[in-house]
Amino acid sequence: MHDSSVLARRMPLWRLAFRPFFLLAAAFGLLAMLVWGGVWNGHVWLAPYGGLMWWHPHEMLFGFAAAVVVGFLLTAVQNWTGRPGLSGWPLLGLAVLWLAARLAIAFPGGLPAAGVATLDVAFLPLAAVLLARPVIHRRQWRNLVFVPVLALLAVANLAMHLALYGGAAYLLRGGESLAVLLITLLMVILGGRVIPFFTARRLDRPQASRPLVLEAAAIGGVVALVGLQLVVLVGGVVPDGVWAGVAGVAALANLVRGLRWAGWHGWREPLLWSLHLSYGFVCLGLAMWALSAWHIVSLSLAIHALTVGGMGGMMLAMMARVALGHTGRALVAPRGIATALALMLLAGVARALLPALWPQALPVALNLAILAWSLALALYLVRYVPVLGSRRADGAPG
Repeated sequence: MHDSSVLARRMPLWRLAFRPFFLLAAAFGLLAMLVWGGVWNGHVWLAPYGGLMWWHPHEMLFGFAAAVVVGFLLTAVQNWTGRPGLSGWPLLGLAVLWLAARLAIAFPGGLPAAGVATLDVAFLPLAAVLLARPVIHRRQWRNLVFVPVLALLAVANLAMHLALYGGAAYLLRGGESLAVLLITLLMVILGGRVIPFFTARRLDRPQASRPLVLEAAAIGGVVALVGLQLVVLVGGVVPDGVWAGVAGVAALANLVRGLRWAGWHGWREPLLWSLHLSYGFVCLGLAMWALSAWHIVSLSLAIHALTVGGMGGMMLAMMARVALGHTGRALVAPRGIATALALMLLAGVARALLPALWPQALPVALNLAILAWSLALALYLVRYVPVLGSRRADGAPG
C-alpha cells in the first residue's frame, strides 16, 4: 500500500481535505479572535509581522477563510470529478504549509520579511494547482471557475504583503477589499448551487428555477465588483456612482435570488436557516457597500457584514453540514450547533448592523461580536473534533 494511503488509513484526519482544514480553521479563528479581543481591550499579546492592524484582517481572510475555502473545494472536487481527493502525505504537506505561514506571521522573530511573504503567498496557488488537475483531467469546465478565483486571492494576498514594503496604503485596503469580494463571489456561486439543493432535498420540495437574467445579474454583479476593485488595485479610479450602482444591482439581484429559495420553510432546521440567513448577510453587505460609496455608512461596516455575518455564518454552516455528510452521519445538527450558528449570526449583527444604526454602541457591539464569534467556534470544536478525527460512521472511505 502507498505510504500516503497508509497515513490516511491509520489517521482518519488525513483522509480528505475538509477534515484538517475545517479543524485548523475553527481553532485558528477562535484563537485569532481572542487575541483581537485582547487588543481591543488594551491587552497586547502579540507582536506579529505587519503589525496588529495588518494582522487582523489579513489572518481572518488568508488564515481562517482561506482554510475553509480550500478544505471545501479540495473535498468537493472528488464529488465533481469522481477522482480521489487529496489525502495522506500531500494533504499533510499542504496543511503544514498553511500552519507554518500562520506561525511565521504571528511570531516572525528574525525571519526575513520576503521569506514570511513567500511562505504565506504560496498556499493559494498550490491549492489552485491541486484543484485544477482533476477538473481539467475530467473536462469539468464549469468548475474551473474556482481556479482563477483562488489565483486572484493569491494576488490580493500579495498586494497586502507589498503594502508593507512600500508603505502603500491603497495596496493594503485594495488587497483586503479584493479578497473580501472574491470570497463573496465564491459564496454567491457555491451558495447558489448548494443552498437551494440542500433546502429542496431536506424539505422534499421542488428546487426553485434559475432564471438566466437573474443568475447573470446576481453572479455578474459580484464579478463586476471584483473587476472594479482590480482597477483600483492597479491605480485606477472608479467613480462613486459606479461603485454604488454595481453594488446595488448585485445586492438586489442576490436578494431576489435568495428569496426564491424559500428558506423560511426550513426554520426548524439549523443547517438550513443558518445558510439562508448568512446569504441574507451577503445581500446586506453588498447593499452597505453601495451605501458606503455615497458615504452613508463606512466601507468597514460593509466589509464586516460580508465577512462576519456572511462568511462566518455560511462557513460555519457549511463546516457543520459537510463534516456530517462526508463522515457518513445523519444531516442533523448535533446538540449545541444551532446555538453556535445563531451566535455567529449574532456576531454579524453586532459587528456590522448595530454600529450602522447606532454608532455610539460600537465599543460594546464589537466586544459582543468578539464574544459571540468565539463561543460559536468553541462550540463547533467541542462537537466536531471527534467527528473530523474519526472514521466514517458507515465504514466507507473518506
